[in-house]
Amino acid sequence: MGKLYEGIDERLREFIAHQRMFFVGTAPSGAGGHVNISPKGMSGTFAVLGEDRVAYLDYSGSGIETVAHLRDNGRIVIMFCAFDGPPKILRLHGRGEAVPVTDPRCAGLLAAFPDPPDPHGLRSVIVVDVTRVSDSCGFAVPLMTYNADRDLLIQSHSRRSDEDMVDYWKTRNDTSVDGLPGLV
Repeated sequence: MGKLYEGIDERLREFIAHQRMFFVGTAPSGAGGHVNISPKGMSGTFAVLGEDRVAYLDYSGSGIETVAHLRDNGRIVIMFCAFDGPPKILRLHGRGEAVPVTDPRCAGLLAAFPDPPDPHGLRSVIVVDVTRVSDSCGFAVPLMTYNADRDLLIQSHSRRSDEDMVDYWKTRNDTSVDGLPGLV
């Protein structure tokens, strides 16, 4: 049976810190549109900012669904699964905002990430005000072994100049698959 928590306590913080990947779920408003689930990883990209606030580094990728959905309605869920150790799934539901790297607030948020990957290619920090913290058993989640972080995303972005990144955002991250505005 799952449990509801008042907030992210020290035990949950430790659980989150131990997880090598997490999943982000968002959806556009209304009955139409595509639900999006994005796997996230890379050490140093997730931070617990308080009992009811978290953030993660949002690197440029092939889509802009999460940012577009957050601009549309702010709804988000982050899910952690224990792939080793005791079985557990943790979900953080809340309201999110994408804070672009061009926003003055971004520098202060980056201070919460003590050992982030190379910031080249970083497009925003996703900040979530957590409104519901719950867990469930995770009995069906497979046991898996962590080998290493992939460095392909960082390598790919390292080959792009700052101007190339801006062009990438304009041409590949301007709208979601449903036509919602992404990076504007």
